[in-house]
Amino acid sequence: MSELNGKRSREWSVGFIWAFTILAAVVTVTVGAVMRGKSYIPVSVLLVIYCMVPFFASFERRKPQARELVTVAVTVALAVAARVAFIWLPNFKPLAAIVMVAGIGLGPSAGFVVGAFAVLASGFIFGLGPWLPWQMLSFGLCGLVFGALAKEGVIPRKGWSWKEKAFVGAGGGLFVLLIAGPILDTSSVFLMLSSFTPEGVAALYIAGVPVNALQGIATFATLFLVGGPILDRLGRLREKYGLLG
Repeated sequence: MSELNGKRSREWSVGFIWAFTILAAVVTVTVGAVMRGKSYIPVSVLLVIYCMVPFFASFERRKPQARELVTVAVTVALAVAARVAFIWLPNFKPLAAIVMVAGIGLGPSAGFVVGAFAVLASGFIFGLGPWLPWQMLSFGLCGLVFGALAKEGVIPRKGWSWKEKAFVGAGGGLFVLLIAGPILDTSSVFLMLSSFTPEGVAALYIAGVPVNALQGIATFATLFLVGGPILDRLGRLREKYGLLG
């Protein structure tokens, strides 16, 4: 009983840390946007700090081993490579799907880190700007949400059937279309409008729908076609190295 209570207490502690982290990230990104993106570098640095706190807290009382950090670093590199591989095809990137698989396979904390760091690293190739914090938050949430769903048993962590591939792929595509994409569109609202009017705001969100839909299709296709094999490999690494998830 005491062990069960201790586990629940740790879960509540990590949950509280994540709630505080997401709130702080949203507030920080919004404040940076109100300043018209002039402070995107310190905001991005703060986001890096924010996402590392829950990640290291997930290791409870022990220090993370180098091999565990390497697993996350390799997954970040894979996500960056996935984004760069489609540099020739605008708005069709499998990045979100790889981040979601990372969250499912390695846990929500690692998923958020992979999403945020992959965007930051690939930004040196695609370009850095005031949109960067919004991208870090958006893709970080892809890993966090799908990692949490897997942790709760909603999404299986191995051996996907074709129905499960379709289910996860559809969920990933809808998440990009309805949540991750609109978060990125919000950056355009702050950066492109000198005054906020219902018409202007609506126009920007509507203009983002085709782009978000294309990204959603890319996410579905990636999860359906290669999500399972990548997840199985991450699962073996998680079990071998004991990465918490």
